[in-house]
Amino acid sequence: MAALEVMAAGGNAVDGAIAANAVQGVVAPETCGVGGDLFAMVLRPGDPFPAVLNASGRAGAGVDAGALRAGGLSAVPYDHPAAVTVPGCVDGWSVLAERFGRLPLDRVLEPAIGHATEGFTVSAELAAALRGLEDRPAPLSSTVGLYPNGRTPAPGDVVVRAELASTLEGIASGGRRAFYEGQPGAAIARATGGYVTMDDLREVRSDWVEPLALDVFGSTGWTVPPNSQGYSTLAAAWLFERLDPPGDPDHPDFYHLLIEACRAVAWELGDLVADADFAPLSPSDLLRSSRLSDRLNHIDRRSTAPWPPVSSVPGDTAFLCVIDGEGIGVSLIQSNFTGLGSGIGAEGSGFFLHNRGACFNLEPGHPNELAPGKRPLHTLSPTLWTEQGRLALLLGTRGGSYQPQLLLQVAAHLLHHRLSPAESQARPRWVLDHEPERVRLEAAAGEKTAQALTEKGHLVEPAGDLEPGWGPVSLIRIADSGLRTAATDPRSPTALAAVR
Repeated sequence: MAALEVMAAGGNAVDGAIAANAVQGVVAPETCGVGGDLFAMVLRPGDPFPAVLNASGRAGAGVDAGALRAGGLSAVPYDHPAAVTVPGCVDGWSVLAERFGRLPLDRVLEPAIGHATEGFTVSAELAAALRGLEDRPAPLSSTVGLYPNGRTPAPGDVVVRAELASTLEGIASGGRRAFYEGQPGAAIARATGGYVTMDDLREVRSDWVEPLALDVFGSTGWTVPPNSQGYSTLAAAWLFERLDPPGDPDHPDFYHLLIEACRAVAWELGDLVADADFAPLSPSDLLRSSRLSDRLNHIDRRSTAPWPPVSSVPGDTAFLCVIDGEGIGVSLIQSNFTGLGSGIGAEGSGFFLHNRGACFNLEPGHPNELAPGKRPLHTLSPTLWTEQGRLALLLGTRGGSYQPQLLLQVAAHLLHHRLSPAESQARPRWVLDHEPERVRLEAAAGEKTAQALTEKGHLVEPAGDLEPGWGPVSLIRIADSGLRTAATDPRSPTALAAVR
């Protein structure tokens, strides 16, 4: 509703996306907020390709992988100050607004400031996330508004986030400098114990990067290049399409080939997805058909293929998509990473700091080894799809390492089977877990499908009818006629599609 309000006041889809994202950071900090990172894709009618913004932050000058190894660590802990990279969200808002926005940032942030100042009703999801931090004293002192009278709120309670309102007002009036070089920035430096310095914050920058693209399903899929894992969605879709999938989405082979296409790509992500300046392959090489085609020979309709083991990465995220009356489309994703992030708060500023730096590793010489100034592997994978040069689909989801799996399934329903958005959202889903590898399958897929997958070698574990963590997928489909269609994901009570 904030997006619609801002667009009705003269803003465009970019203004609306920033407004909606800012509101969600206020009322749902278990998914996103100004302490996290952001990626966005923007396509205007007539543009040959989408503009892609990488507003993910870099590790601070104070990190030292060798020192962490010497301290007995083999990975960056999720609650360690070294897991806090420079938050890129506010810089991303500023850069997006400067290039594409129509309204001043103070007007765009007005709905979020209002919710933070006047209060909002706590959701069950936020209450549960805050309960998980009850044994840690730091959040109580640095994000006091979320703990009225020093207690964890229950669902339905109303909380006021006055400190965050002040931070947002500073951004509205002073832009990115007020955040990174003002009181919030100083609070970030203090909270991380010098792992992130004021110099790091002053140098924060978002980058306009060349999008990755691949023709598949009669469309062109676009996504963000590494350090995002987005290429894996397009690569798996390319493989799946060439496996001659059945036309019936209920056929067990349809499930099997989707799963195998994902497995054929997922095993390499940990070695290939890294800061673009350190990644072993160029973005264009990742989607080269000569590199992918050999994998087709290893995929068997009758059984599972052997691939190296994979580690799953968690994540809580906010994805949203917006299209305005002029046809400008935005695919925007923003995250604190694991729920409320690191649990480390920026004292006096009212927000938690994300822990995306936990996606670094501590392996000496690895492309994704923790080091000052580097961006970590990122699970955020927004997509945008065109057909004959026009915007045809905005599609994204939350879900950590599940994101490519969920996006592939919904894209296949929408673009391969040509199901409606509502039908695509309602289809049974699966997720591929690792350590040990297993396929968790929504019950609506049926016993016959589960048994067939088991016979092909999958370790199948039954799940509920609509698993709340497997989405929400958000999408807007644009027909040749220009008709826009959206459908909410029934797996999330907070998912919403709105039109004016």
